[in-house]
Amino acid sequence: MSLNTLLDLQIGPLAISPPLALAPMAGLTHSSFRRLIREIGGCGLVVTEMISAAAFSPKALRSHRMLRFRPEERPIAAQISGHDPERIAAAAAIAQEHGVDMVDINAGCPVRQVVGGGSGAALLRDLPLLEAILRAARRAITIPLTLKYRAGWDAQHIVAREVAVLAEACGCAAIALHPRTRTQMYRGQADWSLIAEAVRAVRIPVWANGDVRSAADAWRCFRETGCAGLMIGRAVMNNPWVFAQIAAALSGEAPREPSLADRYRLLQRYLDLLEEDIPSPVGVLGKTKYMVGKLQLGSPGVAAFRQGVMRSRSVAEARERITAYLEPLVREEEAV
Repeated sequence: MSLNTLLDLQIGPLAISPPLALAPMAGLTHSSFRRLIREIGGCGLVVTEMISAAAFSPKALRSHRMLRFRPEERPIAAQISGHDPERIAAAAAIAQEHGVDMVDINAGCPVRQVVGGGSGAALLRDLPLLEAILRAARRAITIPLTLKYRAGWDAQHIVAREVAVLAEACGCAAIALHPRTRTQMYRGQADWSLIAEAVRAVRIPVWANGDVRSAADAWRCFRETGCAGLMIGRAVMNNPWVFAQIAAALSGEAPREPSLADRYRLLQRYLDLLEEDIPSPVGVLGKTKYMVGKLQLGSPGVAAFRQGVMRSRSVAEARERITAYLEPLVREEEAV
């Protein structure tokens, strides 16, 4: 596999470069976080949080907020979940009207609240319904349609290859496969051999999703699966630089490890972006605490620092705690 091949990913009319995508994650892949990842670099495509098709209505203001994005986020996909073909088609049309570059259908979310209503990974138990959804969505839009899905409901019902073929036949421009079953949730290891099987079964691009946490993982995944690109989710929460590190490796450069100063600047920038985008201080504080809880710092006293931020009652207090903890460490690091 050549470097040029890895750097060349076309989905419909869209050139995705580098072939690395930020996976949709509820509560995390909002505009502030997407912009943060874009600023760091290395990410070729971002995806919104999963939005229920039922939320696409003139009165559903939250869905419209979730669809808002800045020009610097492009290319961007909107991910839609649901189980009613007509409602999903209508939601896809609204997403296109809002200016997104592609629409992604969710057939992979494993959480009980989603599958209990027949959406997400539950669609893998009803492939005729999934087909109806994809065909309805395809008719409703002119921009690329994609599908993100899991390998199957459980180990006895693996449909990774079958769904790949189905998606291509329904007009999907690309697919993303997380090769765990719904019953696995996030336990165990992602079975990349299922991605390789899907790649061999279709001509459209296949994103590999699952257990890529580093540049070394990325190279191994490309080699073992033949995938067209990587879609990364949970690893980004701990290491927002993972896209930049993988992109550097794909370009023949040594991946750079972020310094403590980089991490400090990232937290400050994230707070700034959150305050630009989110009118509620409670919302800003909650997302700040989540980031502080997940971000790898590797510095002394980090547990006590995190506890202090979690106890913060205002955005200003959280800022003060971040500054009080990290500024001295950064000065010490830069003095070495």
